[in-house]
Amino acid sequence: MKALKQYIPFCRASIGKRELAAVARVLRSGWLTTGPRTAEFEEKFRRYVGANHAVALSSCTAALHIALAAKNIGRGEEVITTPFTFASTANVVEHVGAKPMFCDIEEDTFNIDAALAKEAVSEKTRAVIPVHYAGHPCDMNAVNAFAKRDGLFVLEDAAHAVGAKYENKNVGILGDAAAFSFYATKNMTTGEGGMLTCADGALAERAKRLRLHGLSKDALKRYDKKGSWYYDLTEAGFKCNMTDVQAALGLVQLERLRQFNRERARLAALYSELLGDVGGFTLPVERKNVERVWHLYPVLVEFMERGRFVEEMAAEGVACSVHFIPLHLQPFYAKKYGYRRGDFPVAERVYDRVASLPLYPTLGEAGVRKVVGAIKRVKRRRA
Repeated sequence: MKALKQYIPFCRASIGKRELAAVARVLRSGWLTTGPRTAEFEEKFRRYVGANHAVALSSCTAALHIALAAKNIGRGEEVITTPFTFASTANVVEHVGAKPMFCDIEEDTFNIDAALAKEAVSEKTRAVIPVHYAGHPCDMNAVNAFAKRDGLFVLEDAAHAVGAKYENKNVGILGDAAAFSFYATKNMTTGEGGMLTCADGALAERAKRLRLHGLSKDALKRYDKKGSWYYDLTEAGFKCNMTDVQAALGLVQLERLRQFNRERARLAALYSELLGDVGGFTLPVERKNVERVWHLYPVLVEFMERGRFVEEMAAEGVACSVHFIPLHLQPFYAKKYGYRRGDFPVAERVYDRVASLPLYPTLGEAGVRKVVGAIKRVKRRRA
């Protein structure tokens, strides 16, 4: 088996001279933790999304957690979400003492099936967390309709979807609140980091307190030349604030985000064109009422076993991945709630066949063609 001469990683962040210079300025400034750059990043991200408020945090996981905690969602209550997501979406529900109630997904978008989510509402349900999988927005009109009827808190898991639109509205303002990820693999990055956007000022203010132990003042308000050392501990909060080092990186990445997303869309279109001729895959969709941002390019492998496909692609010098192992099949949730195969058949069918191909701006057209060339070689060996 002859491998590609040049290894193609699954993801590579686009970091340039501007990002390096911005981080260096913060390091030289002497102010490294939450401070003026974080506040600037919050404001510019708020304006980009069109939200009333934005709160910078250490991760998207923290944003999801803080949002639920700030709404006092807890023990004896339920939160509806999808099993076809990363662990954090459900883990944060566990962290506040509530129970994640899984619903199966749509056959085409792999997003939560809003009709099934509607049926899952009980007298214990307090919130719903729709996940915009791979950068394709959920059917938010359907989600909001039953959530409004039942007085539920709608928290968008927008980890994959910074810059996406649903019916010409930005992801991040489609529910009551939204959580974004700036992890190293995302469409824009701060290395680690996240943002909570919301409409409610009281929710935003409580989130700011909860992100730093429940203190009434952050470091800037205590240690800036106009600040005061005194603070009140208002409640038992957490430690998940963003630093100015991260925010400096985020400010430059945010300016480049539209360019990043345009290039991802161009490369995704090229994948679809080339793989359409190859055959053997179910390709990702984009509904007419959305503008997806192609965080992932997930395909369903039809011509061979998915795990073997990923292994053979690796041998060809191409790193693929799998998004995701359904949470109800993971040992923690299966043991705690008695889940088993067959409980969410669509998520299981997708998981058994799904593979994510490399997709990032610096991959370029040549990189896409190399990936497809490797696929062709793998496929020929199956003929």
